[in-house]
Amino acid sequence: MSPCSSTPPGSEAEQIEQLKKQLQWAELKIQVLEQRLRLELIAKYGPASEKLSDAQLELLQWEPGVSNVEVQAESERAAEPAWTDKPRKRKHPGRQELPADLPRREKVLACTPEQCTCRACGQQTTVIGYDRSEQLDVEPARYFVLVTKREKRACPFCQEGGIATAPLATRIIDKGLASDRVVIDAVVAKYSDYLPLYRQSAMLERETGLEISRATLDGWVMRVGELLSPIAAAIGRELVSGTYIQADETPVGVQMHDGRGKNHQAYLWQYGRPGGNVVFDFRLGRGRDGPKRFLGQFEGILQSDGYAAYEQVGGPRIVHACCWAHARRKFMEALKLHPEDRVAARLVARIDALFFIDAEARSASLDHAARHALRLKRARPLLDLLKPQIEVAQAEALPASALGKAAQYTLALWPKLTRFLEYPELELSNNLAENSMRPLVLGRKNWIHLGSPQAGPKVAAILSIVESCRRLKISIRDYLASILPGLAAFPIHRITELTPAVWATR
Repeated sequence: MSPCSSTPPGSEAEQIEQLKKQLQWAELKIQVLEQRLRLELIAKYGPASEKLSDAQLELLQWEPGVSNVEVQAESERAAEPAWTDKPRKRKHPGRQELPADLPRREKVLACTPEQCTCRACGQQTTVIGYDRSEQLDVEPARYFVLVTKREKRACPFCQEGGIATAPLATRIIDKGLASDRVVIDAVVAKYSDYLPLYRQSAMLERETGLEISRATLDGWVMRVGELLSPIAAAIGRELVSGTYIQADETPVGVQMHDGRGKNHQAYLWQYGRPGGNVVFDFRLGRGRDGPKRFLGQFEGILQSDGYAAYEQVGGPRIVHACCWAHARRKFMEALKLHPEDRVAARLVARIDALFFIDAEARSASLDHAARHALRLKRARPLLDLLKPQIEVAQAEALPASALGKAAQYTLALWPKLTRFLEYPELELSNNLAENSMRPLVLGRKNWIHLGSPQAGPKVAAILSIVESCRRLKISIRDYLASILPGLAAFPIHRITELTPAVWATR
């Protein structure tokens, strides 16, 4: 008798069915892992552009339900395919005009002696005009020693009046070796131009012969951060008292000096308003405690990427909104994995059509009310088409696939993604907040980490001022030179007078 003859009837078929399910599960798992690997390779070696290629646009031309507006919106963003060696042809913008506000220095080139004599009659020629041309020029940084002589006065007729000495101007670093301009230059070079302090130290020694240690430079920077902290706090209070905040966060390494030899991963939370001030808030963790403490009882619009830490914060009437750029990015990841996926291409094009509406509003310089009317007229019908298509994509895609995750993410946040139809001032995306993080990310690659947890709030204050000045298009050097000297003695109840937004109106 064979061993199988003792098995119950139907057990062999059940085993086969079970093995088929295991094989199917293994194939799905392999597919998901292959997608993850491909995304990693794309992130590391692939093009950074998130635009649809010409080949993907051709797929949309014949896709049912895709309007010409959507294809046109994406075609205006489209780049050359990554696989072609053909250079992109762009219309040359022509010779730029040099800024009118830059100072001019004239240099007159005289004619040669032979040119000063008439070739016909031999008489002396006269100047009848000039051919003028302009070039951008520069003077390399030139270090010098500033000698300050304080006048001393005394009465020549008696000694009772004593000696009077001219008052010493307030400085950023009292009795420091460097002037205020050198201190400000060190701060701007590190946090605006991403130049770490050890390189600055080497440059100073090369240019001046003076050895200024990195520790000394760090002391200057921390002093500036300490002085700017009340201004950063005032910016935070101003934002929380407003009606609209965009938020984002990014990790930053911190040396803990606890003997482990490892950096602690802390976070800088960024809060800002489009076209206004920005503030960074340093926290040792990424939990809800950070935004909860900063936002307090904020009851306006809070726009974020959907991170759960932003939930259950603020006052009872806070309005949570999310970012369409994050949703689009997830569908774009699915399209990068499968460039011929018409479903993903169609969904990306529909999202781009939303952005195209706002782009039209910007080009026409529409105010919030006019843009809101345009959105209601054109964006609402697009959303009515988009949601059912995402639901179908979710039903047909694997839950763990890139397209399945993108659909799940978007549908879970749908009420927050469509809030822009209710609030005219709300932007479609959180890109301004993300753009504010880019200087920090670039700097982080150069200065690697923060030296201590105590340095975190000071660095956050400097970044708040640097990014606010960048958004408001004011000179960070002029701003710091204007407010830093004497800031320690400035009345704290008037500190709001020194925020970049207020300073720019002077």
